[in-house]
Parts: sequence; C-alpha cells; structure tokens
Amino acid sequence: MSRKQSAVPPSQVRSPDELRVQRLGDYRIPSPMGLGDLFTDDDHGVLAAVDTDDYRAYADRGMSLPAFEAAGPRERLFFDPAKVTCGIVTCGGLCPGQNDVIRSLVLTLIHSYGVQRILGFRYGYAGLAVDAAHPPLTLTHSLVENIHEDGGTMLGSSRGAPTVEAMVDGLVAHGVDALFTIGGDGTMRGAKALCEEIQRRGAPISVIAVPKTVDNDLHWVTQTFGFATAVDEARRAITAANVEAEGAFNGVGIVKLMGRHSGFIAAHASLANSDVNFCLVPEVPFTLTGEGGLLNALEKRLAARHHAVIVVAEGAGQELLAPAEGATDASGNTKLADIGVLLRDRIHRHFADGASPATVKYIDPSYIVRSLAANSVDSTLCLMLGQNAVHAAMAGRTNMMISSWNQRFVHVPIALAIMGRKQLDPRGELWLSVLGSTGQPSSLVGA
Repeated sequence: MSRKQSAVPPSQVRSPDELRVQRLGDYRIPSPMGLGDLFTDDDHGVLAAVDTDDYRAYADRGMSLPAFEAAGPRERLFFDPAKVTCGIVTCGGLCPGQNDVIRSLVLTLIHSYGVQRILGFRYGYAGLAVDAAHPPLTLTHSLVENIHEDGGTMLGSSRGAPTVEAMVDGLVAHGVDALFTIGGDGTMRGAKALCEEIQRRGAPISVIAVPKTVDNDLHWVTQTFGFATAVDEARRAITAANVEAEGAFNGVGIVKLMGRHSGFIAAHASLANSDVNFCLVPEVPFTLTGEGGLLNALEKRLAARHHAVIVVAEGAGQELLAPAEGATDASGNTKLADIGVLLRDRIHRHFADGASPATVKYIDPSYIVRSLAANSVDSTLCLMLGQNAVHAAMAGRTNMMISSWNQRFVHVPIALAIMGRKQLDPRGELWLSVLGSTGQPSSLVGA
C-alpha cells in the first residue's frame, strides 16, 4: 500500500448538500463597505478536495467535486448594521490569539459596518445565561484597542455550560442578533445546539463559530490560530532540554507538549528543532520494554552519543498508564494520566539499575505555551478569521464555522466540522519527516 497523502477522507463528504451553509433569510440591505467589484459572489466556491486521490474517490461514487462557500464581504446583507446587536463569547482552554480574534471582530463590526452595540459575554457559555454572575461587557474600540498585546482572553473562559434553553433565553433577553463563539470541538457542539434551539423558536439569530484549538486537531481547518505560537514556544523548551541533556553524561531531556489526541505540536516542534531524538505522539503506539521498545532504543542512543532529547505529546502512550476510570473534565474530555512523569520515572529507574546511570530532566511548558500573546503568523490569521466571521454573520449565515482551507477562507457547516477529529497520519509526509529528522525507528513497539 502506498503512503496516503490526502488530508481529507472522501467519506467525510457524502453529498454536496453537506457543505451547504444555512441562511436566516433573504438579504436585501446594501452593504456600507462600498467595495465595488471586490465583493464576494455567493456562487463562488473553494474545492474541498486537495489531491487526485480525493478526486478519483468522488468520481468513483458519481459525485461532483464538493466545494465550500467562499468567505468574504457580501454586497447585500441580512442584518441592518445600524440596528444589530452582536455578542462574543470565548470558551475552553486558553490559546494564543483569542484577544486578537476578539479585537478583529469588534473593530470590523464598528469600522466596516458601523455596528453600535457589541456585547462580550464573560467566562464562556456560562455568561450567556440571564442570571449570569458576571454581566456582559460593552465592547468598544478603546476597550479592545491594545488587547492583542496580551495572552489569554479579556472575556475570560470556562468549560461546561448552562442548559441550551437558558443560553438562548439570555441571547433573547440581551437582544443579540449575531453571536460569535470562539472555541474548539466542544464549543462548536454547543454552538450547534444553540442554533437548533434558536431555529426551534423561530428566532433570527446568527451563530458563527471561530475555530480555536492549540492542538490543531479540527477537521476542515488547515491550521488553527495559536498553533504557530505554540510551536515557537515549544521549540524554546526543547532547546532548554537539549542543553540540560548535553550538560550531563547520559543526560536525557524530556519535554511534554500539548496534544490530547493529535500530535501536531510535538511533530512540528521536533522538526523545528533537530535536536530531538524521539518524538512520541498519540497516533503512533509505542512500548517501553522489549527489543523494539523505547528503552532499548534509548540505550543505543546513549551508548553512541551519551545524551538524548525526547518530545512526547500529552496523549501519547496512554495505554501504558492507568487513568481514573470515567474521570472527565467539565467539557466531557477524559482526564489523561501524565505520560511525562511516567517516562521520567521509568527511564531513571531503568538506567539506575545498569552500569551507566542516566541524568533525566523533565520539562512541561504546557501552560506557558498556551498563555502567550500570538506571534505575527497567528495574529494575521486571527485578524482575517475575525473579519470573515463578521462578513458571514452580517450576510445572515448561521450554524457555520469560518475556516482557512486550500489557502482560502471558507464557510464550513458546524455539523461537518465536528464529524471527526484531525489527526497526524502515520503514513503521511509529516510523520515521515519526523522519522527522518529524529532518526528514531519507525516502530517503537517491543516484541
């Protein structure tokens, strides 16, 4: 079997209808932007497929090539900018660039459309309830002008949510016409539930999702904001681990990075720093013992070079641990056992019993990585995501995610976005590059 290069399993799109974005109604209000022939036409699409394997798969099933609706400003709007009230909410864990997205949304609403009332709901979905402990902020130009210089989110965040009914009651009570949700998989599932309740009530409220996950594990998103910043900071931690490892005979530096189900940060950070000798990710199982296991490979590395650097994603090797059964966080995510601590202790014990003890240094920069202000790459992405999210809402789109795909910004139905999780392909180019850079065996599974 040849290596598969496609980033998108064709089975994810069963019909072109799955790419159709929901609209609140006809749009007849002229846009105040005055862009002339630079407005985006509704019939302009961006192909979902990325390579010839995808094209052949769709052709074999008798399907026309599916395409996403292109993002961008429309010449006519659904909402009257002078009368609309917009809301913004941030949910889930922190991520570099959240403040940049908030700032982009607010400044685009004010300066491109003249929107007068923008509410920032506090501490995640909990802030949408009518009786929320913290009332929403009124967001103005002066309030958001410099927030992109800081990490985190000025609105605060949380996991979990009140009932959907309570949240929609809050939106109605505050007179919100369009809500922008900034969050990951769980946040978008909540946004989809909001849309269903809004539709059940017949309320003309738009819900637009801006995808946020530092792990870069959302489908139909080429790269999520915050990821580039996370890789930059992870690279600094790896450099420190390498200095520690080289500073001792048989020194081993271990760096644990974020990545519950997907090892993109670990893989990219390993490529960005060629000092990494072993990269461990959730998608590629490994064992500690046996002829082909990690400890045996580490013995060979230390015998040859007397130092080593290991990068491990937080979700890697969970089968080697015993997490608390049924333990979940407020978002319903399974609580992971600490693979970094396991590796530290097992490596220390393994070499302590031999003729050449190892000095093991363990670095966990997770909260440093995710709490930073965005770098220039992420700041640019956040600005454009915010702009295009506003264009979509003002044109009456709803129940959709704004995304960068095939080098264009597109509208992706939330239902399609949450169908699965994007993971590193063990047969793909990225992992092949990691193997080439680290020199680790393609399999670290013992007999």
